[in-house]
Amino acid sequence: MLRRFLPSILLFVCGAALAAVWVPREQAAVAEHLASFPDADGSMHRLRPLVLAGLCLLPAVGALIYGFAGTMARYVTRQFLGLLGVAFAALAVIWLLVDFQDNLTEIQASGHVGRTMIALYAARLPEMVTLLLPYALLLSLLFSLGKLSASREIVSMIQTGRGLARITLPFLMTGLLATLFCMGLDFHWAPASVAKEQRILDLARGLDETVPFSEPFRNPRVRRTWMVGTVPIGYMKGEPLQDVRVIEENPDGSLKSTLAAETASWQPETKQWSFAGAKLREITANQPPKFVHDLPEPYVVTGWRETPAEIVQPSLPADQLGIPELAGWLRAKGYAARARASHRTQWHHRFAQPFNCLIMVLLATPLGVVFSRRGASGGVALAVFLSAGLMFATTISLTLGDSGHLPPSLAAWLPNVLFGLLAGFLFQRRLAGRPIYQTIRRLIPNET
Repeated sequence: MLRRFLPSILLFVCGAALAAVWVPREQAAVAEHLASFPDADGSMHRLRPLVLAGLCLLPAVGALIYGFAGTMARYVTRQFLGLLGVAFAALAVIWLLVDFQDNLTEIQASGHVGRTMIALYAARLPEMVTLLLPYALLLSLLFSLGKLSASREIVSMIQTGRGLARITLPFLMTGLLATLFCMGLDFHWAPASVAKEQRILDLARGLDETVPFSEPFRNPRVRRTWMVGTVPIGYMKGEPLQDVRVIEENPDGSLKSTLAAETASWQPETKQWSFAGAKLREITANQPPKFVHDLPEPYVVTGWRETPAEIVQPSLPADQLGIPELAGWLRAKGYAARARASHRTQWHHRFAQPFNCLIMVLLATPLGVVFSRRGASGGVALAVFLSAGLMFATTISLTLGDSGHLPPSLAAWLPNVLFGLLAGFLFQRRLAGRPIYQTIRRLIPNET
């Protein structure tokens, strides 16, 4: 009995050790973020340490389920997990080679190829896992079921009185656990890795660590518009915004004043803005502009409640924001409707994308099981074709959601719903013992 649960005990110890190291760091990062940016969604950010602890312990949960499973389920799981590791490793090598070729110039420019590579791909690890895991599940499941079918082991299992649903239950449980794991990574760390990649490549090219800024922020409550030229990566730690221009309006919409400064720093303790190299121009109706030349250095402004996060977040690509960042962004006001549609679409996509793991399992299971002598090549080809269709449909649907042509929730979930229904239909046909290929051929018009 102890031997059966030994993997879960070991994985729990390892997960607890990782959580003991990573969770305090995450709590410190959350506390620093909330202290500097009170406009952030504190409740969502405080979930980050809990989600991280869950990710560390999730493998132990899977091993515990394995320990309670029967002999046949454990045998099938071992066969499947071995191929899953091989498939994921193969896909990871291909992905790394392609990505390394794309970034070769920047990596060589750094002068420290090994160090840059380690930093780059360690930062991109969460993104890589969420991207490759669904397709690794698909390939490993197809090969595993094909192997069991070719050796007639599935037929033997069925003849012992076990139904196909019971035989494939370990695959479904693995797909569910993979879905939860990817959902945890998509909560914050996978989207954030995209931004980290760009920062590492910019440093490798010798560029300043800056965030691209392209969209002005307008606070409609006080009729104030901010335009920033350069945003340092450390703006969350107090580094000043550069090339700042602030435009204030009167209640009737006419210009009230413009303030231009070389840098602008936010003091979260005093709730003050400090402008260096400031130039103020006051505008009165039917009079020439008045330039104020005797501004103190630095020029301190109190009563302006905008924070750097509120100003900068509209310019950050939505695919680089996790759920806590998107939640805070969507709570704020003053953003363009098109930008809000893009961020709402990404919000729903954070929850929809992990279910690709479960959909891949549902697609591969009925197409990988073969009872005839025809072989599994047709099922493999069809499963790969459907997985490519899911990827293509997701890209098109998200584009329509970002542009506002589809409601955000529909854009994020529509591909999953369509392919999930198709996968469920194929799975039901296989469980009922009905031929799949004849059903698919009936859906294709006969050639005349």
